Amino acid sequence: MPRIHLQEATRILHRGGLVAYPTEAVYGLGCLPRERRAVERLLDAKRRSWRKGLSLIAASLEQLEPLVEFPTGLLAEELLLSWPGPVTWVLNAKPGIPFWLTGGRDTLAVRVTGHALSRRLCETAASPLISTSANRSGRPPLRRALHVRREFGTSVDYVLKGKLGGEAKPTMIRDGRTGTVLRAS
Repeated sequence: MPRIHLQEATRILHRGGLVAYPTEAVYGLGCLPRERRAVERLLDAKRRSWRKGLSLIAASLEQLEPLVEFPTGLLAEELLLSWPGPVTWVLNAKPGIPFWLTGGRDTLAVRVTGHALSRRLCETAASPLISTSANRSGRPPLRRALHVRREFGTSVDYVLKGKLGGEAKPTMIRDGRTGTVLRAS
């Protein structure tokens, strides 16, 4: 992947834009998490309620530390063993996290991605990114850049093309307080 594509995607993200990008299993749709207008555009494009909350991907634990409280003990070990990788954890959100990310809850869904291109995008943007599947609510997630462009048209400002990871289904989701699997992969 030429660096110029990552730089263009990052430029658009920092201008409040929406970017589609490959993840472990499907194309993701994202923006910078504190850009409220971008989040509103993303939710409109997906036809999704803010009450569902959103998940974030990051390149490292350090990118997530300002946002969530990490578990301790055995759950901390399980979390660390699962990252980087295709497991999303629902963790306690730190105070002041915007409601449009949490859906009005006291938790936030996060993961340190194992997908090389998504990880590089987070690194280049110097920020975690919202990561929701690129699809309209109720429709199957999209797996090709062309399909993303057809589905979303100009609602998405940039499609970062690349190969998906090897996962067949969207990531597993686990509760970071109990360890319960909320969605199997």
